[in-house]
Amino acid sequence: MTSIMAIANQKGGVGKTTTAINLSAALAAKGQRVLLVDCDAQGNASSGLGVRITGADAGLYGFLRHPMDPPLHRPIQNLPLWLLPANSSLAAAEWELAAQGGGETVLAQKMEPLGREFDFILLDCPPSLGLLTVNSLCAAHSVLIPLQCEYFAMEGLTLLLETLRKIKMRWNPELRIRGIVLTMFDRRNNLCHQVAVEVRNHLGGHVLKTVIPRNVRLSECPSHGLPVTLYDRHSAGAKAYMSLADELLETEASGD
Repeated sequence: MTSIMAIANQKGGVGKTTTAINLSAALAAKGQRVLLVDCDAQGNASSGLGVRITGADAGLYGFLRHPMDPPLHRPIQNLPLWLLPANSSLAAAEWELAAQGGGETVLAQKMEPLGREFDFILLDCPPSLGLLTVNSLCAAHSVLIPLQCEYFAMEGLTLLLETLRKIKMRWNPELRIRGIVLTMFDRRNNLCHQVAVEVRNHLGGHVLKTVIPRNVRLSECPSHGLPVTLYDRHSAGAKAYMSLADELLETEASGD
């Protein structure tokens, strides 16, 4: 059965798109058929894999608004990884979806046929709780929440959890938290350790074991259009995302 996972956090700069790109590639490296859907009008998940599209119908916007096959790309030929890209035209979808009845579940309806083709579908949500994020959460089976190890990020988590509760009640009762992954962790910074301890104390069951470190290779690889596992597979960032893929596959197999 396909696992559809939204990667969401309304706070920007927490490593959400970095996680979407590199977790997708790590899962693909382990033999999983993976589709990464760029649900953000900034298109960073697309450009981070070297894909830049032009025209409104060349990506997710066209797929949402018209009866058409998804315009999938295969950015890395030796990995079973596909991308449904986005560009700035996707911003118009927020307004258009809001103007129609049932606009919250359009993506869920569109994704249904794709569920038979992939082991994992990862949805890279925008850094907001707007209608594109709501669509992603309505389409997903679970949500992975990247959380930067700082106090401001923790404050935003409360709002996201409340949004998840409302979506479960109204549209998607099967939605569950797949896990909270701590990102940008600096072992030399006492604040990072304090935040990690506090998050685990309050949300221990949801916090994944894998921690994503602050790593220069993770910052460099998007400009090369490569996931970190191909840009520098020996880096701390690459090892962390491979470990995160292992952890998710292990819990997927156990049904947790």
